[in-house]
Amino acid sequence: MTSQPRTLDHPDRSEIRLEDVLHALSDPVRLQIVCFLAAEGESSCSAIDLAVSKSTTTHHFRVLREAGVIRQVYRGTAKMSSLRREDLDALFPGLLDTVVTAHEAQQARTVTV
Repeated sequence: MTSQPRTLDHPDRSEIRLEDVLHALSDPVRLQIVCFLAAEGESSCSAIDLAVSKSTTTHHFRVLREAGVIRQVYRGTAKMSSLRREDLDALFPGLLDTVVTAHEAQQARTVTV
């Protein structure tokens, strides 16, 4: 008996909507996840140190996945996440880089204030 690999639903590129992406990016925790993945590339969910519970972390990753911002795949028991950079850049040129750069600038401002 062969077991099927676990898979997660992701929107097709044509189904990704700007308002869903912007909503996903509007939360500080989700923005932190996106910036981490932009810098690190593919990563397990547990590699990102977030100041929220495991269930809340799961929720944030689901919102990002369902909006089309990230792709998640199972590798053994680990759930690996990566940005859907190619899809986002094709649909909304410059959005991802602008958001990451703006977030970094905001972080630098709040540290110096």
